[in-house]
Amino acid sequence: MMDRKEFLSMLGLSAGALTIAACMGGSVAAPNVDFTLDLSQSANAALNTNGGYVYSNGVIVAKTTSGAIIAVSASCTHEGTSVQYQSSNNRFYCPNHGATFSNSGSVTQGPANTALKQYTVTVTGNVVQVKG
Repeated sequence: MMDRKEFLSMLGLSAGALTIAACMGGSVAAPNVDFTLDLSQSANAALNTNGGYVYSNGVIVAKTTSGAIIAVSASCTHEGTSVQYQSSNNRFYCPNHGATFSNSGSVTQGPANTALKQYTVTVTGNVVQVKG
């Protein structure tokens, strides 16, 4: 049986490890993503236009200039700021410190050094399903 002092010590070590991981640009695994967006709903209307994007469930879903719908994690891996989709540059951009990411989420310019998580997108009629 663990006494109170041992428990508090273990709790402190766990919190410290998570803090260090966050400071080093690491990330804690997010739960699985599985959601749908109905393109006929006004909240998702931006996805009906090439270059448009929406945020949902911690994910940014964007429509490229060529018409493909893509999805990556919405939080920059540097400090967690929400990234934006820049269709004119064909990339995701963090307005906080200028990090950029390709359409697949890989880092193209720091200070971020970890890729955004990419999700699988399936489009059926007016429904976009995002999984990962």
